[in-house]
Amino acid sequence: MKPTVNTQTFSNQILDFYFHLPKEIPLSHGVEVIYPFDNAETREVMQTFFNKYYDDSNPRTYLIGINPGRLGSGVTGIGFADAYHLDKYCSIESSFDKRVEISAAFMFEVMEAYGGVEKFYAENFFTTVMPLGLLKDNKNYNYYDDAKTQKALEPFITQTLLAQMALPQAKPNIICVGTGKNLKYLQAFNAKHKCFESIDVVPHPRWVMQYRRKEKEKYIGVYLDALKKALIY
Repeated sequence: MKPTVNTQTFSNQILDFYFHLPKEIPLSHGVEVIYPFDNAETREVMQTFFNKYYDDSNPRTYLIGINPGRLGSGVTGIGFADAYHLDKYCSIESSFDKRVEISAAFMFEVMEAYGGVEKFYAENFFTTVMPLGLLKDNKNYNYYDDAKTQKALEPFITQTLLAQMALPQAKPNIICVGTGKNLKYLQAFNAKHKCFESIDVVPHPRWVMQYRRKEKEKYIGVYLDALKKALIY
């Protein structure tokens, strides 16, 4: 149940959520957790970003992805945002590697088509099922890539996803980023916990950029349609 009164801004609440995530999560099979919040510059970038775009108590549509990647939010702490795009579109500078992460590249094109980052962030929020990134053999790993990892993460995912949905700014109508296993997981999660009123879905940006790049404008349109639909809830 959501609290009825809460004077904290979304920025304060989401920063508190991230900065208090535990570092140690029991995992096996060589799977490691990416924990960027001990890095002072990551914390500074996050505080600048969230205080710039989320320093209010307005409702947001959650776009829920899989888990952070090692080149994007696994460094910056900000969903679907690498250092290059934060600098170019948000005027948030950092010393991080400015290598372009393709999911971030697509998402910032979506945001530009939506009306710009200020309009987008005023109405939406990027998050993930698993709020910490995962690595195996120094490569990005998904929370659902093997059954044992998913099972081990289940209590942590349940606790953190319900905590994010309990924030008073969270609209109960979400958009799932990813049409395959991520959608299946969120549907099963909702069947158990009844925390979403509806789940819309858009293709994952990495899939678009790897396999449908020539049709990129079409999929930007798919995102815009889903975001427009979310505004009526």
